[in-house]
Amino acid sequence: MRVIDLTRPIQSGMEVYPGDPEVVVEVVHTYESNTWVLRKLTMGSHTGTHVDAFSHMHKDGETLEEIPLERFFGKARLVFPNQPLPARMGLIFREEVGLDRLAAILAAQPPFVGGPITAELERALLKNKIVTFTGLINVDQLPADKEFMFYGFPLRIKDGDGSPVRAVAIID
Repeated sequence: MRVIDLTRPIQSGMEVYPGDPEVVVEVVHTYESNTWVLRKLTMGSHTGTHVDAFSHMHKDGETLEEIPLERFFGKARLVFPNQPLPARMGLIFREEVGLDRLAAILAAQPPFVGGPITAELERALLKNKIVTFTGLINVDQLPADKEFMFYGFPLRIKDGDGSPVRAVAIID
């Protein structure tokens, strides 16, 4: 079994989507002054490697709490932009895909899609109740020829429109 971490580290000054809150990680307690370490995190809900709830781009869409946990993990395949898509499993794209792949993605009925996708495709997928994961790294380490298990659980944020995740792939 091999575990591949697909998660960007969260750190002060990291790149964010234009207009989103800047990321600040600040030490507020130290071993010397408090006998423990504690950091304060300031960031948006769509920072780094994250998952989008349907409510992120659609006013009446379900929030993170309303989406069953089963939608945040499952069997997946690495796919390339013009490759045929496997049915009823998560799709992790290696290269950016856009709205021109929407019909093929909808026909494949994935529970989730990850990888670099355009904002237009993200909006359409969320409208069609397909969970989206963005900001994945190390996708080049995923096998191109077999299934793997993908996990990307969100924080339990009340009325959450999205959340940073620790995304991993487990290869048998």
